[in-house]
Amino acid sequence: MPHVTLVEGERAGNAIYQVGGRSFVFFRTPRPDALDEHGERLPDVIVIWVPDEEDKLALVQDPCTPFFTTPHFDGHPSVLVRASRLGEISRRLLRELIEDAWMSQTSATRRRAWEAAQGRTGSG
Repeated sequence: MPHVTLVEGERAGNAIYQVGGRSFVFFRTPRPDALDEHGERLPDVIVIWVPDEEDKLALVQDPCTPFFTTPHFDGHPSVLVRASRLGEISRRLLRELIEDAWMSQTSATRRRAWEAAQGRTGSG
């Protein structure tokens, strides 16, 4: 995706992908709200922005996907997924998720330019 900057998290050096200074995908540090079956903090959680709550719910409520959320992300337009489970997602779906995340955070001008370059009609 164009105009993407990779930033390191200030405290842990985790990868944060931004467009125009706005995060759209980031590798989260282990937190107490995302635990494994033994109560250990998950070390490989990725946060991916989604366009809206409807998209979020479609992903986290489908038991066939590895996406989840936590109460910390209630009301936030994003889903969580463990890096160790990315293989369960098709490349096509992962590409769509990253494109949608980028488009949800980029400027309207950049979004329209990218959509035009892809031969797509814009959403505004």
